[in-house]
Amino acid sequence: MNTNNESASRPLNFIEQIITQDLERGAVEAIVTRFPPEPNGYLHIGHAKSICLNFGLAKRFGGTCNLRFDDTNPAKEDQEYIDAIIRDVEWMGFPVGKGGLSNVYYSSAYFDQLYQWALELINNGKAYVCELSPEQAREYRGTLTAPGKDSPFRDRSVAENLAEFEKMRNGEYAEGACVLRAKIDMAAGNINLRDPILYRIRKQAHHQTSDKWCIYPTYDFAHGQGDAIEGVTHSICTLEFADHRPLYEWLLANLSVPAEPKQYEFARLELNYTVTSKRKLKQLVDETIVDAWDDPRMPTIAGMRRRGFTAAALRKFCDLIGVTKSASTVDLGMLEYAVRDDLNENAPRAMCVLKPLKLVITNFEEHFGAGDKVVQQPCHPNRSELGAREIPFSREIYIDQSDFTEDTSLSRKKFKRLVLGEYVRLRGASVIKAEQVIRDDDGNIAAVECTLVANTIGEDPPEGVRPRGVIHWVSATNCVTCEIRLYDRLFNDASPDAGGKDYLQCLNPSSLEIISGAKAEISLTQATVGQGYQFEREGYFTLDSRYTTAEMPVFNRTIGLKDNWANKV
Repeated sequence: MNTNNESASRPLNFIEQIITQDLERGAVEAIVTRFPPEPNGYLHIGHAKSICLNFGLAKRFGGTCNLRFDDTNPAKEDQEYIDAIIRDVEWMGFPVGKGGLSNVYYSSAYFDQLYQWALELINNGKAYVCELSPEQAREYRGTLTAPGKDSPFRDRSVAENLAEFEKMRNGEYAEGACVLRAKIDMAAGNINLRDPILYRIRKQAHHQTSDKWCIYPTYDFAHGQGDAIEGVTHSICTLEFADHRPLYEWLLANLSVPAEPKQYEFARLELNYTVTSKRKLKQLVDETIVDAWDDPRMPTIAGMRRRGFTAAALRKFCDLIGVTKSASTVDLGMLEYAVRDDLNENAPRAMCVLKPLKLVITNFEEHFGAGDKVVQQPCHPNRSELGAREIPFSREIYIDQSDFTEDTSLSRKKFKRLVLGEYVRLRGASVIKAEQVIRDDDGNIAAVECTLVANTIGEDPPEGVRPRGVIHWVSATNCVTCEIRLYDRLFNDASPDAGGKDYLQCLNPSSLEIISGAKAEISLTQATVGQGYQFEREGYFTLDSRYTTAEMPVFNRTIGLKDNWANKV
């Protein structure tokens, strides 16, 4: 879904068709969707699709979307994750809280009501306390082709179940000693209906309710009832929850809930060259394979934001892939296309020399006098409203080492940069000619002496002067020294966790290259976190929020100017 009117021009997806029909026939007065992340990790690209869908539906149809934290397992949850999730949702363009599309809700706020509903099921003979061990419970559950068998505790009386559940509530049992299960059908073809667990014992303080509870509801028990409490009309899940829908509906039908929301499933986002399992992402963090959840190589929203992806690009990507019922794998190149397209349109231009080579323009003062000559360049070639920037042009400048060669045999077609004895144009400045190489004591090139051609700033050179091409540069005396981090895909295998592979063996050893001593144009002293720039001929970059200091700015490469992976597969 998109947050602007662009999505209104495309055909409705199947969920939008359902909502349109429900509104037209009066089945609902206003739609309420929900986005229910568990705060046990950071949100990733798959969540971005769900955010865009659920919040986008609310925006499109004038409804609301509830951000509800599924905080039913305190053993894995943390306030850090809650804060990060809220930050990510708002960065994606969907403000929560006062004045936003959503308020913030917690499943834990419903623990008292859920407990009462558990008692209701027990009193109606539809739930029981089971003392099978986890191993025994798996054995009794059966398989996909064989029915399960009844627990020996299934026929306990209502009074006995109430007493046992109270003991669970009071902490009289150890973790794992018993659970509360719904009494449905151990022979059901859908294994989720074979007396599923409703409550487990967890003797751990909760980040919202402190030590009030030592039993916690399962997601399946809290899910539908939370939807009902909040008046959710369309509870939208990914396809793996389709087999859970009969349980969702059974619970709503057998409890005195205030409403009966409907569940619909869509295909989750599967992206190649990517791992989105929270367990695996956490392993990458815990084992310091990446530096944090927001490492720019991570598929987390925080990582993509730090890398320089824009929210607009993520929303466009989610709109491009659409919403269907058919599971498929999306090429990572489509996401990169959306990012590259957005930055090409919106990122201001700048010049940065990654591996500097000094040029000394020996006749500079003859033409411009002492000091710098200030030249102007547009901030964007196609967007005059972004203005222009002033760049100091000096007697000594830096170009990239790869932009100079002494090999005069190279043809113009093969090497369109600076060759000893030939001409090249400096971007936005003069045409120059490489005259002589200066070497250090070890014989390495220390500098190149050049001469400039008069009156060639913004003008064609005189007849007979044929520049090979145009190269970028920065003033050697008026520039910014910075660190450059060249990020690439974290995995070099299109399916890193498929077919029993060890995904850690699929890591790309070239996913990060750190370059020290790069030189950037002086305007980048004003660079801000969150603003993307196109470093001419190098790619798109953004200021790093973690490692940048007042003394040393650090720029992350968001993405290259071209797709360099297209020829690798």
